[in-house]
Amino acid sequence: MDSHDNLLTKFGAKGDGETDDTVAFQKAVDALAEKGGGTLCVPDGHYLISHLKMKPFVGLYAHPTWGYRGNSHGATLIEACDPNVNCLIDITGAIGSTIDGLVLLGNRIGKGMHGILNDKSDIGEQEDTQRIERTKVHGFTGCGVKLEKVWCFTIRHNMLSHNVEDGLCQNGWDGFVLDNWLSGNGRAGYGGWECNASVTMTGNRIEWNGAGGIVLRYAYDYNITGNFIDRSFGPAIDIRPQIRDGERNPCHDMTITGNIFRRSGKTAKERLSNTHVYLEGASGIVMVGNQMAAGQDDLGKGRFTPDSCIIYKSLTDCIIKDNVMGKGAMKELNIDLGEHGENLLFKDNIGSILQTTTN
Repeated sequence: MDSHDNLLTKFGAKGDGETDDTVAFQKAVDALAEKGGGTLCVPDGHYLISHLKMKPFVGLYAHPTWGYRGNSHGATLIEACDPNVNCLIDITGAIGSTIDGLVLLGNRIGKGMHGILNDKSDIGEQEDTQRIERTKVHGFTGCGVKLEKVWCFTIRHNMLSHNVEDGLCQNGWDGFVLDNWLSGNGRAGYGGWECNASVTMTGNRIEWNGAGGIVLRYAYDYNITGNFIDRSFGPAIDIRPQIRDGERNPCHDMTITGNIFRRSGKTAKERLSNTHVYLEGASGIVMVGNQMAAGQDDLGKGRFTPDSCIIYKSLTDCIIKDNVMGKGAMKELNIDLGEHGENLLFKDNIGSILQTTTN
């Protein structure tokens, strides 16, 4: 790895926050790719980039130094400088690539620009095995990270924050989403809007996202365990069928266990969104041992939400049991909308209504 430390300098990168360093970055990535792969170590600096095309088995590595608010101090900051591209870093076709330790800043320029994009047209014949780790992706007009038709991926220890669309949007299979912040995004913290499956989501903090915390359509084989989902503007977890061209594609086969859902439904205007959990048209769901609490914004401000804890409809072969809702909702704990198939067990979900002067 040390032998590549000076590649960016060799190709003329300045890292001064004023020079467009796109050409230097691309030459360095291409040089490593020609040798069969390698790691491009990016020194601390402020780099302006238009669009960087990653290559197979090439990694970008920096020492992660970034905070929750604002940008960063003393870190490796890569800032978008071209509003006319669809992403800052393109990992399409970059099998085995890694992005580790960077700060990617979108500055809300352009329209629908993603921070990191895998834009495959089909699943392909080989696993992508891509990794995004210890990286902050902030302020893009699209998603922080968008993965289309991805096959095998790891998203770990990142902060995907304040992007206009989802923090992480994925349409694919076989992934690990571990120990991330998915914060303040305009749509979902985690969005699975197209067919997506076989994902383990553990230990994430998912907060203050516009459409909800985890939003799934046509999803299956998920393990959602030990996450903290706070102050979602819609439900903390929203699971419904994808309905397209008259075809209904439901979600199925998931465990939702040991999570905390707090203060969901911040701006919800409709009943179905003013809840911690919304489940519709699903089968094979096991939802056990979660904790739910109502509340308002930090420092005792804002609207108390949600109105309910769990809304469920048209479920088959599901167990929803032993969830605790102490002061869990403002109006009612659970709402059964009916139309269920066979084998629904819904019991021992206990709790209380939060009493305030505004109830």
